[in-house]
Amino acid sequence: MEVSKKAENGAQVVAVNGRVDAVTAPELEIELNGCIDGGANTIVIDLSALEYISSAGLRVILAIAKKLKTSGGDILLTGLGGAVKEVFEISGFYSIFKVFDSAEEALKQV
Repeated sequence: MEVSKKAENGAQVVAVNGRVDAVTAPELEIELNGCIDGGANTIVIDLSALEYISSAGLRVILAIAKKLKTSGGDILLTGLGGAVKEVFEISGFYSIFKVFDSAEEALKQV
């Protein structure tokens, strides 16, 4: 898994590449918590290059979303496709998160 971050339009855009599973989920959690610790109130997670996500990865996203909610923040998801989109739909996450086709589209909501 590779994670890249950039600040844009008042939000932190986090692009995740590869696989998020039980081994890599803790690293993703550290990266996302780092965004919050750095003052990010809105995090846009770009999953367009994500090949696979396990329940451990879903738990990380949910935990970070809950943490952001306590301070009035939000997570916006972009680039869901293929098997990753299917996992989000089956788990019910697709209906509880704001999902956009692209990071640019999500940033218009910030």
